[in-house]
Amino acid sequence: MSTPDSTALTLSEPHVLGVFSRLPVAMSHGQGCWVWDTAGRRYLDGLGGIAVNTLGHNHPRFVAALQEQLTKLIHTSNYYHVPLQETLAAKLCEISGMNKAFFCNSGLEANEAALKIARKFGVDRGFAEPEILVFEGAFHGRSLATMAATANAKVREGFGASFPGFVRVALNSVSAVEEAIAKHPQLCAIFLETVQGEGGINPARIDFLQALRRLCDKHELLLMLDEVQCGIGRTGKWFAHQWAGIVPDVMPLAKGLGSGVPIGAVVCGPRAADVMRPGNHGSTFGGNPLAMRAGVETLRIMEEDQLLSHAAKVGQELQQALREQLAGVTGVVEIRGQGLMIGVELDRPCGALLGMGLERGVLFSVTADRVVRLVPPLIISSDEARQLAGTLSEIIRQFLSTQTPPQP
Repeated sequence: MSTPDSTALTLSEPHVLGVFSRLPVAMSHGQGCWVWDTAGRRYLDGLGGIAVNTLGHNHPRFVAALQEQLTKLIHTSNYYHVPLQETLAAKLCEISGMNKAFFCNSGLEANEAALKIARKFGVDRGFAEPEILVFEGAFHGRSLATMAATANAKVREGFGASFPGFVRVALNSVSAVEEAIAKHPQLCAIFLETVQGEGGINPARIDFLQALRRLCDKHELLLMLDEVQCGIGRTGKWFAHQWAGIVPDVMPLAKGLGSGVPIGAVVCGPRAADVMRPGNHGSTFGGNPLAMRAGVETLRIMEEDQLLSHAAKVGQELQQALREQLAGVTGVVEIRGQGLMIGVELDRPCGALLGMGLERGVLFSVTADRVVRLVPPLIISSDEARQLAGTLSEIIRQFLSTQTPPQP
């Protein structure tokens, strides 16, 4: 079957399962922090494939490495040793202070594996019905288990009874966590995003994370930090929890680790590293040579180009520019985030901003109905960040000036 030329692409998809509400545009190619659609229009990418395209588009060293790998091996299966798995696992353990890693294909799979680790950890302790503590505002995926751990009722709606074994409390409330631990003797793990992404860019406070670490140590629970979206340099450190000076027991990763190549990982510390045994879990595609090369090269280029400090610096500039340009604007509730993971919360649903962004040549997303999410490639320059802030601020001002304020 021949591949159609990009100019002949259609926005009609009669044979694609309709699970996405797509914007009326199809992308053709990209360079750095810019992408072009099939009609030749250019856009500044403030979304980065939803925090995936760490190195932007068509990064020369990354592309060259993948091209080389394609001529060697793409896939062999986990029947055999895959040396690049050990290379990437060793690097992840080095930068995290943890011990072992398992590789899969996505954030959902990484979170699913983490949940299996937690449940087996509980069963090994003698719990017949192990439970996991999760939080309001959380999003962990759309499988039966991960959507049960997810707080958004819309995600769970229409699929019958939720997967059992989850206890939900408010984020950043130590007393709520302590009360849940006291009431649920078969609790085996605490599971949360260090910075909630889909929930609206809501960070777990540093003191809250530190308290969770102490409580997990005291009660012999697993502390599991979902860094699928906020990890891999997104906040200005390798992992967002490192701002709190703690180390989790289990850490799911994905998104930015492969710079666009599908990859997921679960990194484990000593308390969790030996819970799973041969036959307890697996993956056909997970850890394939191409994905592992993508992960190895992503981390190597990030180090060579000092993208952690760059993300911290440019992220601060981007937030500051947004604060200055949206200061005093009625309808802007809060601008929050860290590094290049930023949310602008409005006082009303703002999905209409997405179309306005396309018209003005900028890409971003709206999450939790009212929060504009910015997660651009970590290579974004200061000038591009200022341009993104300026255009987005104009769009938000225009939107708020033409919308009826919400009723009290």
